Amino acid sequence: MYGPQGWWPLITKKNSVLQCLYHPKSFEIPNTQPQQYEICIGAILTQNTAWRNVIQALINLNQINALNHKTAQKIQIEMLKEAIRPAGYFNQKAKKIQAFNDFYSQMDNRIPSRDQLLSVWGIGPETADSILLYAYKQVSFVVDTYTRRIFTNLGLIHEKMKYDEIKQIFEKNLNADIEIYQEYHALIVQHAKQYYQKKDTYASDPLIERLNLRHHRV
Repeated sequence: MYGPQGWWPLITKKNSVLQCLYHPKSFEIPNTQPQQYEICIGAILTQNTAWRNVIQALINLNQINALNHKTAQKIQIEMLKEAIRPAGYFNQKAKKIQAFNDFYSQMDNRIPSRDQLLSVWGIGPETADSILLYAYKQVSFVVDTYTRRIFTNLGLIHEKMKYDEIKQIFEKNLNADIEIYQEYHALIVQHAKQYYQKKDTYASDPLIERLNLRHHRV
């Protein structure tokens, strides 16, 4: 219905202009350490804000050469705060980025475990799973607000389920395939943008009829 999504979007110069571009069907991305690092930083910046706000913050970071881990460590905190201001909560997020930078350096190109990521100040389950799935290509399903909103409306999960309970449901029912995990999460977001931005549109979700769930709610 929506086609390939090509997450995670990356800052790219196109026609001499910095843009945030998706890469449908290119599952080899990230294929460089700076791309990997950029995804990690994007996952932190997108906490409690819309992606459109994160784009400008990432462009600002790119312009001060702070989307490369080696140079990012040298950026003064005040410059970092100013660069990420468009993403909101910039004081806290700057500290989170610094904490992640210390962790990233210690990992020395090794793939972190979920528990290791969760031990970093400022990184919660959704951010950790986003980093694992998109930056490190690990099959770790991301549960975001849209996931909870859609599948609660469809009656397939309970509204008060904990994050890891929902995550477990998806991981038990999906093949452990990186492409499936990435596209599934991206499609959830796209579907939510169409039908779940306002509560009075939830009932118009075509999945209700397609899955024959109108009278079979949990």
